Amino acid sequence: MRDLEFMRLALREAKKGQWRTAPNPAVGAVVVRGGEVVGRGWHRRAGTPHAEVHALAAAGERARGATVYVTLEPCNHTGRTPPCTRALLAAGVKRVVIGMADPNPRVAGGGAAFLAANGVEVVSGVLEDECRAINRPFIKHAVTGTPWTVMKAAASLDGRIAARTGHSRWVTGGDARAYGHRLRDRLDAILVGRGTVAADDPSLTARLSCGRGRDPLRVVLDSGLGLDPGAKVFSAAAPGAVVFCSERAPLARERPLTGRGVRVERVAEDGRGLDLAAVLKKLGSMGVQSLLVEGGGQVHASFLAAGLYDEVNIFYAPVIIGADGLPLCGGLGVEKMDEAVRMPPGRLRRLGDDFLYHSVLTTV
Repeated sequence: MRDLEFMRLALREAKKGQWRTAPNPAVGAVVVRGGEVVGRGWHRRAGTPHAEVHALAAAGERARGATVYVTLEPCNHTGRTPPCTRALLAAGVKRVVIGMADPNPRVAGGGAAFLAANGVEVVSGVLEDECRAINRPFIKHAVTGTPWTVMKAAASLDGRIAARTGHSRWVTGGDARAYGHRLRDRLDAILVGRGTVAADDPSLTARLSCGRGRDPLRVVLDSGLGLDPGAKVFSAAAPGAVVFCSERAPLARERPLTGRGVRVERVAEDGRGLDLAAVLKKLGSMGVQSLLVEGGGQVHASFLAAGLYDEVNIFYAPVIIGADGLPLCGGLGVEKMDEAVRMPPGRLRRLGDDFLYHSVLTTV
């Protein structure tokens, strides 16, 4: 069926903008007339023309009477750009094939319904799973208001992330570390606990082989606001930083941080520390659609215990550190194996001498 063939081409276009369009989704479109692709387009970044507009411009007059394949339902509202539904009508297309409906419950189906009401043949749900997979952060944020949350850790074969002294440079090799920096470059924000900042003084920037990547918003969990305001993660030269603390943290400890441009947010506590669900809700309200959690072990345990991870990336190095090393995950209170946190089937990928275990936990 040629609809599948042309939607795959639209997906290929969409992937050109993946991880660079937030708060918008990555979208691709192709215009087909007489079985021939006459226009292609993809959304480049928020505030610029959408994929359909680029594809129609490339097609020109050949768009009249054509079929447009688009990975996401065309918008029917005016935002920073005009509605794509009007552009499709003005171009005279006769058929629109849609990969997935808009996930925003307030507008879902509106674009497809508008086109159908104006005489355009509409087909929906073509390669829907593939279209949803490239926009998981956008979909989750649209539906729940919280970010797609990704676990990232590097461990020895016996599940240790550092020696007993806290020394961890480096557990994994260069290929695995480079992959981790690509994750930082792609996701909107990165989160660590106060222990990681105190032990390693990381900058949490994205350092790619080709140069500096796009640095994420830096998020630190520090219940009592006890960290040194001079830590690299709070550097004014780096992108913005947010610290989440307890409602009981001393007010006086906020001032050295806010004076450096750091945003301080207070949240309630639960049995394991800060209320992480409240942290994610606040980050979502700030426009964060994707979050990379780099630990340490107690932070990972808290996220796992609360069921807040959507995706897992664990790098395993062929080394043994021993039982006195720092564990990948803090205590979960597991007494029987049927209480253990189970991951869905994942994939194992080799990166130099190391292996990456990757699994998607959430269906959107």
